[in-house]
Amino acid sequence: MNARPAGAAIAGLGMTELGKVLGRSSRRLAAEAVRLAAADAGLALAEIDGLLVCPGISGQPGIGLARDLGLRDLRLLSQVNALGASAGVAVSIATMAVLTGTATAVACVFADAPRRQGAPAGAAFGAAAPAREPGSLPGLAGLSRAFGFGNVTAHYALAARRHMTRFGTTSEHLAAIAVSQRRWAAGNPRAEQREPLTIADHQASRWIAEPLHLLDCCLVSNGGIAVVVTTAERAAGLHRPPVHIWGWGQGHPGYRMARGSDFGLVTGAAVAGPAAMAMAGIGPGDVTMCQLYDCYTYTVLVSLEDYGFCAKGEGGPLAASGELGPGGSLPVNTGGGQLSGYYMWGFTPLSEAVIQARGDGGDRQSARTDTILVSGNGGILDHHATLILSPHTHA
Repeated sequence: MNARPAGAAIAGLGMTELGKVLGRSSRRLAAEAVRLAAADAGLALAEIDGLLVCPGISGQPGIGLARDLGLRDLRLLSQVNALGASAGVAVSIATMAVLTGTATAVACVFADAPRRQGAPAGAAFGAAAPAREPGSLPGLAGLSRAFGFGNVTAHYALAARRHMTRFGTTSEHLAAIAVSQRRWAAGNPRAEQREPLTIADHQASRWIAEPLHLLDCCLVSNGGIAVVVTTAERAAGLHRPPVHIWGWGQGHPGYRMARGSDFGLVTGAAVAGPAAMAMAGIGPGDVTMCQLYDCYTYTVLVSLEDYGFCAKGEGGPLAASGELGPGGSLPVNTGGGQLSGYYMWGFTPLSEAVIQARGDGGDRQSARTDTILVSGNGGILDHHATLILSPHTHA
């Protein structure tokens, strides 16, 4: 995967209301997001001839969204599901489609509506977990579930603890990530959490699964986001500045919970990142901004290491240095990310990358947008996707 892709760009971005948006299904939110993205690009809905649908925890939306939108004679239609890595996977498929002539304008969309009236946000994902067949968790897997080690946060807590034990990473290092992203969120009118946050506030927040505090964990949001991918040539003549797609990559490590595994120490970013950067013809030192998947603060820290922005074990000191926040040399998650902004899986970092590349960031706009790395992480560090985006055409 060393050949550089030539001439594809994101031409449209559509975002519904995000956060505690009640009374609308994921299909309805997805349809709204696609319509907004097409209008943003200056395209009639009928000019969309490809649709890639990324489902949320309910399994919706599906390919029936095409019928909801009244789209006909599509040349590309599929549901794409790599969990939190779906956004990067979908954009890469859309890019290949427009470069090969398979389709001319492909909408990639995600929507979800896990929040319910009267129910705590934290219960949304646990309540939506699929029922398992008897005997589907044999041996040690069943034993861990019996002892209560069954939710996603517990597994990420194990990963974070392993990193702490190996490298000396501390809870205060994780807190620095939460604080820097909250500082960015203060300039984002869409962010759900904008009030000031300190290290002490983070440390005082309740444990969810030690060593992860409440403020180490992402939000739960309802809403929909879509982008439209087309050729760079066509995008140049549309309404909004094109965001050029320089490279992409995936990594799916398939770690087992066993002695000798690198689970919690090395993620799929170590494969996906170099692949995307090689395709773009750049290295970590050429990246000027990162929009990283941040389901937990720990995910940001380990991703920074695996992408090569610091040595393994130095993610904590990098976070504590302040270089990831406003005014820092490596802006990370400039909209507040999923910790303080909104949780739309991989479409959170993707949408903020588009906003920044276009110069639409308002009070949070950074000047360091020449080369933007976007990551997606799915499952429990099981799946990873990376995009390299830029407001500039590729040299």
